[in-house]
Amino acid sequence: MNKVIESKLVNKESKDIKRQAGFEKLWIWQEAHRLMIEIAEICKGLPRDERFRLRDQIERSSSSVCDNIAEGYSSYYYNDKLKGMNNARKEAGETQNHIRNMEGKNYIDSKSADTLIGLYEKVIIGINSFKNYIIEKRENDSHKGTRRT
Repeated sequence: MNKVIESKLVNKESKDIKRQAGFEKLWIWQEAHRLMIEIAEICKGLPRDERFRLRDQIERSSSSVCDNIAEGYSSYYYNDKLKGMNNARKEAGETQNHIRNMEGKNYIDSKSADTLIGLYEKVIIGINSFKNYIIEKRENDSHKGTRRT
């Protein structure tokens, strides 16, 4: 690489510019990430004996929602994108179940549980909408170059 171009790139990268990955611009990822952090805060108050049971499970599933959205978004092939979104949706459902478990064990109150479940439900609806967008885009791309009469 040319030394002048290389130094310009290094100088540009060294500035305090916050870069975002493409998936970070999706509101479903942003909301899932915010909820993951909120779940982690709640888990800090769980009893010690729940550390490797409920706490571990809910922290993993809430993190997997964001992880799978990012993975699906970043995939090249449409079917891989859909697989990531399907996995994210399943993990969101699992997280909702863990929230109900926390409520049932009186670790969180019913109002908090209902709020969290409602927020995850919005993420699930958003994931479904994004899946529909991917499916529509895949179908439109498959018709490129074909002649319709």
